[in-house]
Amino acid sequence: MKKIVTFGEMMLRLKPVENQRIIQTDQYSGLYGGAEANVAASLSLLGDHAEFLSKVPDNAVGQAAIGTLRKYGVDTSKIIQGGPRLGIYFFEKGASVRNTSVVYDRAGSSFAVSSSDEYQWESILQDADYFYFSGITPAISAETKQAVFDAVKYCNEHDVRVICDLNYRGKMWSEKEAQETMNQLMPYVNVCLANDEDFESALGIKAFDGDMEHGIEQKEDFIKGMKKITEKYPNCQTVASVLRNIHSVESSQWTALMVDHGEVFETPVYNMHVWEGVAGGDAFAAGLIHGIMNDFDKKERIDYAIAASVLKLTISGDLNLVTDSEVRAVMDKQNGMRVVR
Repeated sequence: MKKIVTFGEMMLRLKPVENQRIIQTDQYSGLYGGAEANVAASLSLLGDHAEFLSKVPDNAVGQAAIGTLRKYGVDTSKIIQGGPRLGIYFFEKGASVRNTSVVYDRAGSSFAVSSSDEYQWESILQDADYFYFSGITPAISAETKQAVFDAVKYCNEHDVRVICDLNYRGKMWSEKEAQETMNQLMPYVNVCLANDEDFESALGIKAFDGDMEHGIEQKEDFIKGMKKITEKYPNCQTVASVLRNIHSVESSQWTALMVDHGEVFETPVYNMHVWEGVAGGDAFAAGLIHGIMNDFDKKERIDYAIAASVLKLTISGDLNLVTDSEVRAVMDKQNGMRVVR
């Protein structure tokens, strides 16, 4: 079985109960997640060998975070324990015209203050086939950025394929900072995932001229942007992305595109009632990676990825708690409205 290592920060997510606002509530529900941890959990649930690497505090909170991943079969054996605290983010679910919002409290976390030399990549990646990170990880600190550079350089020297979700976060770094870093990392990347905002903010490549709320209508321009990535970075010949038409927080249309060695692949459009619009991109990444790791044909890879992604929109929390058969039911349009008995 092929193995993937994902690298990033795991956090405690606090959400106001009963969909209240942060300024309103005095009660929160707590869950654990983080971009790369979400991908690892999804892959494990789909039957893949996924290992997550991070640093968490050596206390009950850190153990709870690790335990969440262990519950779903993720290999956590190389997670480092120590440092001051687990990062937190506050999640406020939007409604109708009010957007969902996130407030970070991650400064000084165990992962943020970790040193790049704590991650011994030769030991960590010696039996790995794939390495996954997102643009969030190098944005956290100079040391985590250096750790990513160390990892991808090792991968390129030892035939480990690198998969990156650009995952631009404007609250974590500026477009200038992101572009300086990501344009240096991209020569090491073999598979790139990006949404409409990521292209321009993280790489300086314009995706389209219109607004991001009507992305599907601009897919031809977006394909041109995807091809620009493959032209600028010859090592990266697979670029995949979700495109959306957003009507409100609860209502949107989702589709996906992939450019692979010059070929363009497109999925059906899903009309979605969104229960919780968080981590859909992580679910998409996991679905695509699952297809790559298991040698699906190219069209099946992107169809599988978007089906996994839209399923996540129906589930609370960061983790896409679905099985392979559930993803395939969506792909085959066999889910319908019936009760599965």
